Amino acid sequence: MAEARTRHKYDSGPAREVAEAAREADWHGEGFLRDLFMGRCHFHVIHPYPLRELAAERPEFLRFEGEVRRFLAEKVDADAIDKGGEYPAEILDELRRMRAFGMRVPTEYGGLGFNHVEYGRIMKLLGSRDANLTALLSAHQSIGVPRPLILFGSEELKKRYLPRCARGAISGFALTEALAGSDPARLSATAELSPDGTHYVLNGSKLWCTNGTIAEILVVMARDPKSGAISAFVVETKWPGVEVVHRSRFLGVGALSNAALHFDRVKVPRENLIGEEGRGLKIALATLNAGRLSIPAALVGAAKVALELDRKWASIRAQWGTEIGRHEAIAHKLAWIAATTYAMESLSDLAHALADRRGYDIRLEAAAAKEWNSVKGWQICDETMQIRGGRGYEKKSSLEARGEAGVAVERWLRDARGSLITEGSSEIMHLFMAREAVRKHLQVSAVLLDPKAKASKKIAAAPGIAWFYVTWYLGLWLRGVANPFRFRRLGRLGGPMRFVERSSRRLARQLFHGIVAHGSGLAKRQAFLFRIVNVANELLAIAAVVSRAATTARVGGPSAAEELTLAERFAAASARKVKALFQDLRHNSDATDYELGRSVLGGQHAWLEAGAVGLGLSAEDLAPRAPAASRDSETAHRARPGEMA
Repeated sequence: MAEARTRHKYDSGPAREVAEAAREADWHGEGFLRDLFMGRCHFHVIHPYPLRELAAERPEFLRFEGEVRRFLAEKVDADAIDKGGEYPAEILDELRRMRAFGMRVPTEYGGLGFNHVEYGRIMKLLGSRDANLTALLSAHQSIGVPRPLILFGSEELKKRYLPRCARGAISGFALTEALAGSDPARLSATAELSPDGTHYVLNGSKLWCTNGTIAEILVVMARDPKSGAISAFVVETKWPGVEVVHRSRFLGVGALSNAALHFDRVKVPRENLIGEEGRGLKIALATLNAGRLSIPAALVGAAKVALELDRKWASIRAQWGTEIGRHEAIAHKLAWIAATTYAMESLSDLAHALADRRGYDIRLEAAAAKEWNSVKGWQICDETMQIRGGRGYEKKSSLEARGEAGVAVERWLRDARGSLITEGSSEIMHLFMAREAVRKHLQVSAVLLDPKAKASKKIAAAPGIAWFYVTWYLGLWLRGVANPFRFRRLGRLGGPMRFVERSSRRLARQLFHGIVAHGSGLAKRQAFLFRIVNVANELLAIAAVVSRAATTARVGGPSAAEELTLAERFAAASARKVKALFQDLRHNSDATDYELGRSVLGGQHAWLEAGAVGLGLSAEDLAPRAPAASRDSETAHRARPGEMA
């Protein structure tokens, strides 16, 4: 127990305060998922489905899309890139020639000026071919230098760096540290303004900076050593004191240029501050809101290729006298993969279209798309390996060496697994969404939930709070009988949407009951909150497929009948999952599981580990450590920081 207590001395209070201060104070425009948490199903916000916007028929974009498709099909050997562990120079040169690094850079700064929908379509293509190139371009444009500068940078910074980014100066985003990932209160890198006010002095280390070993320019988050305020800076890797101290390697995405970085008294010009001092985390969160949409789009591309393989393989592989696709077990897998791929694309495309829409706040939909598609994309790759059997587990090179068609399912699975961790792990996405889900309740009941508030303030606020909840809670029940035929124009899809509407009101009630039961302690009830978020994500996915299928049917699309079948199948399966999640809110083993987990943490069950060879490491040996500067490790890359590879 002493060991456990030692590891848990860190106070989470400052972490919550820093995170709360970094949040957007208000919602800017509409939000379908935000309203869903309050029991309001505003289907008109996402329906009709934005088919016209998603068509993306601008000639300049279509030319680029065709060029990227040919490039990926003819010149990109994803397995060779993965095995070699580097980005080939000719591939990077071709990307620069196509101006692929400037997809999201406005045309006035030399970029292609693509919107979210167009960018999403390219990410879908990339994801269908190679996760390494997807990570390279996504990290550069979604979270690297271009996006923060477009949103918050001065005109001087934009003119200086955006044209370079568009021409192919690779960029990255440096926030994570050995002891600070999703917990910004532990950020240790510092940037102190010089006495003459001309520059900041940057010191510290960063971990897992994608593109870091080949980047010319970085966005770096660092805190003021006196005030503790976190700011964002543009840092060039060629400057004295910037060092790549380690090249990180991972299970998948073998060529990922991921670096541990060290900054030793780096002089950062004052004009390289992005936005205002102390707004670094707000800039990071705003960048990630839409920036993380590249992941769900890429996973759609991967799912589409998996579906193609599953369909073709199941039609020619025979067992017990018939094709395996005719066996019920495999047919059910094919049905699930097809319906889920349709839902993934519906959700991802909708989120991209909403990101382009004025007056819409994308933060929850972006988080939901990233989380939901990451989980489903991983599951589809896993099921694909099962359908392929031994050939799925076997490497492509081995398959080809013995004369069979080489399809790298094992690489797909390795690459897909990382999506549940990068740009916000599944757990962090759940916590972020849960916090936004209770935002309105925290605003209304702030005084009552504040243990430091005086009794007189609570008494004074009580009537207004009571009136809000009486009218709101009654409204949740009354809306159920007000318009029972609300979705009848959807025909066969009206049933799934009525389920979404009913479930949204039930979701809001359950969330309210949790607040009443646990008060400010609800934040620690993560199992409860995660189920709430999972329900909301499923309802969003159902609404997305219903809107898409219904809109396609209305305009007479050639795939209308097939889309209706997929939408109905997905909605039915998702509804069963939602019902189970609601059941688990009331009947679960959360309390006993927590106590058991704490006892495991305390070492009471260490006897169960006997009989294995063991790690040979203590808990202290496993503690995170900042990378040491000038360490002789795997930093030898074909391109030094700041050089064109």
